Amino acid sequence: MTTDTETPKPLGERKERIATDFTRVARGYDLLCALNPGYIRHLGMSANRLKLAGDASVLDLCCGTGLSTAALRKSYPGVSITGLDASAGMLAVARNKKNLSDVTWIEGDGMNPAAAGATGPYDGILMAYGIRNMVDPDLCLTRLHELLKPGGSLCLHEYSVADSRRSQWTWKLVTSTIVIPLGLVFTGTTSIYRYLRESVLEFDGVAALEERLKRAGFIDVRTEPMDGWQRGIVHSFLARRAEQ
Repeated sequence: MTTDTETPKPLGERKERIATDFTRVARGYDLLCALNPGYIRHLGMSANRLKLAGDASVLDLCCGTGLSTAALRKSYPGVSITGLDASAGMLAVARNKKNLSDVTWIEGDGMNPAAAGATGPYDGILMAYGIRNMVDPDLCLTRLHELLKPGGSLCLHEYSVADSRRSQWTWKLVTSTIVIPLGLVFTGTTSIYRYLRESVLEFDGVAALEERLKRAGFIDVRTEPMDGWQRGIVHSFLARRAEQ
């Protein structure tokens, strides 16, 4: 079991080493996520909201252990999927999933997918719990806009609690009393889960993230909620690249 004796670092520094932190918890990641009511179903809701055609090409950015990839495959059995993540450990888990054997996996930085080999262009991009971890979210969104075909769709499946005190309170309670303690049990460390708590609290509200999307050139920007305890906490941020 790993102990967390290091002094907490600013979130900007933590983002620089997020891939290493995720590799540390990769083996226990899926089990911990499975204990979160609605986690898998909510990924499916965001995948469905992309409304892709049956022969589409889709990028699953920050795909982690492939939970979001599996949601895409379930929603769109015939699409071509590329999964990209910066964590070698998380990708190793994803690659071993038999139901995802036809996925093209790429290890690379989510800040610049094209440089890693995810050149597209894509009909759709799903980015689950990723934009919050980017060192420059605006630049990342601009690059994602360029990777989409004209008319292509983007879904950011992401936490956003800044606009609601109730959501902030619920998030603090759940992470402090459930997520962080269980993270220690199942992965041997609390570091990544303490970062999760703080990064969500410091991230954009819904309106602010929608404005980022518009500044990056996206149109038809809208946000759809989840249900259950994560209503008001996790959202589908949806947008499109213009046809021309």
